[in-house]
Amino acid sequence: MEKQRIILALTSVCVLALAITLAVFYVRDIDRFPFSFGLDLAGGTQVTYVADTSDVPEEEINGRMDALQQVIERRVNALGVSEPKVYTASSSVLTGLPSSHRLVVELPGVTDIAEATRAIGQTPHLEFRIFNKETEQFDSVGLQGGHVTSAGVQFLQGIGGALTNEPVVVVNFNGEGGRMFADLTRNNVGNLLGIYLDGALISSPVIVTPILGGTTQIEGNFNLESATELADSLSFGALPMPIELSETRTVNPTLGSETVTKSMTAAMIALLLVSMLFLLAYRFVGIVAVFALAVYVAVMLSVFKGIPVVLTAAGLAGFIMSLGFAVDANVLIFERMREELRNGISRREAIERGCSRAWLAIRDANLTSIIIAFLLFWFGTSIIKGFAFAFIIGVLLSMLSAYLLTRLFLRTTSDALRDRMKKWYIH
Repeated sequence: MEKQRIILALTSVCVLALAITLAVFYVRDIDRFPFSFGLDLAGGTQVTYVADTSDVPEEEINGRMDALQQVIERRVNALGVSEPKVYTASSSVLTGLPSSHRLVVELPGVTDIAEATRAIGQTPHLEFRIFNKETEQFDSVGLQGGHVTSAGVQFLQGIGGALTNEPVVVVNFNGEGGRMFADLTRNNVGNLLGIYLDGALISSPVIVTPILGGTTQIEGNFNLESATELADSLSFGALPMPIELSETRTVNPTLGSETVTKSMTAAMIALLLVSMLFLLAYRFVGIVAVFALAVYVAVMLSVFKGIPVVLTAAGLAGFIMSLGFAVDANVLIFERMREELRNGISRREAIERGCSRAWLAIRDANLTSIIIAFLLFWFGTSIIKGFAFAFIIGVLLSMLSAYLLTRLFLRTTSDALRDRMKKWYIH
C-alpha cells in the first residue's frame, strides 16, 4: 500500500511539473514559437474566386478544382505569406444559393489586395528545360506549356500485352511543340529533361531515345497519385478553368488582436469563476479539480501548437466551450463520490466507484457532442469547421482529463484532511 502511494505521488508530481513547464514555455517563448492564427485574428486578405464550369463535364469538375487549388497554392507560396490557406468550396440548392464552385484564398498579414489578386490571377508558367552538364543547371529551350495539348496517365504493358501496375504520364504536343520536342530529344539522348511549373522543378526524366510524332511518355518511380498530379500539372499549365474574382475582404490586424485579447480574458474569467464554484461546492476535492483543469488547459494549448491548429475566433469559442465539458465531467464524478461516502464506505472505495459509475455518463455525453461536431465539420463552412475542429479536440482531451487526471489526483490525496478536518474533504 505504501509503495502504491509513493508511485501515485510521484506520478502526480510529474504531471504537475509537466504542466508548469508548458505554462512557462508559453510565457517565455511565445514570440519564438507563436500560435498560428487565422485570418480573422491575424489580419490580412481573403480573396474568393468563382470557377466557370459551364464547359467542363460534370465528372471532371472535382479533379479540375483540385488541380486549380494546387496551381494557386504554388502561386501563394511564392508570395512568401506566413500560414496561407487555399481551399475550395461549393454551394448548391440546399444552401439557397445558385450552384457554384469557389476557390478561397486567405493571406494572413497581406493588406495589399491589388498585389495579391495580381499575383494569384496570373497564368502559371509551364516550361521544358534541358540539363547543361557544364553549368550543371537546366537551360530554357523555348518549349512551354502552350505547346502541350493534353496529358494523361496510362499503365505500362508487360509481357504478352498485359497491363502492369506501373503508371506513366503520356504527353501530347501541338504541331509546333511536336517538332520542337523531336529536335530536343534527338540532340539530347541520355540527358535530363527538366519540367518546370511556376519556376519549380516538378519532374526530370531521362531522354532515352529520340521521340517523334508529338507524343511522349514520362516514366519514373510514380504511383498513381503522383502520376495523376504530374499529368494535371502538364494538362493545366494554364489555369484548368476560367476563374472570376468574386469577393475580396480585408481584416484589420487591430480587430484580430482585440478579439484574441477579449477571448483570453473571457477564458480566464470563466476559469476563475469555475474554480471558485468548485471550492465552494466541493471544498478540498474542488482544489483537485482545479489542478486537473489547469493541466488540461496546458495540454490543450500544446496540441494547438504541436499540430499546429490555425486558431480562428470560432476556434477559440470551441476551445472555451470545451472547458465546460471538462467541468461537467468533474461534477459527475464528485456527485457520485458524495453518494458513496454517504453510504459509509471508505474514501478510496468511493473514489473508485464514483469514477467508474460516472464514466458511462461522461462517455455518452461527450460522444454525442463529438458526433454533432463531426457533422458540423463535414457540412459546415470554413468558420464552422474551425469551431468544430477545436471543439472536437477539446472534448476528447477534456473527457480523458476528467477521468484520468482527476482520478489520479483523487487517489493521491485520498488520505488528506483526516480526523477534525474530515468535513472539509468534500461538502
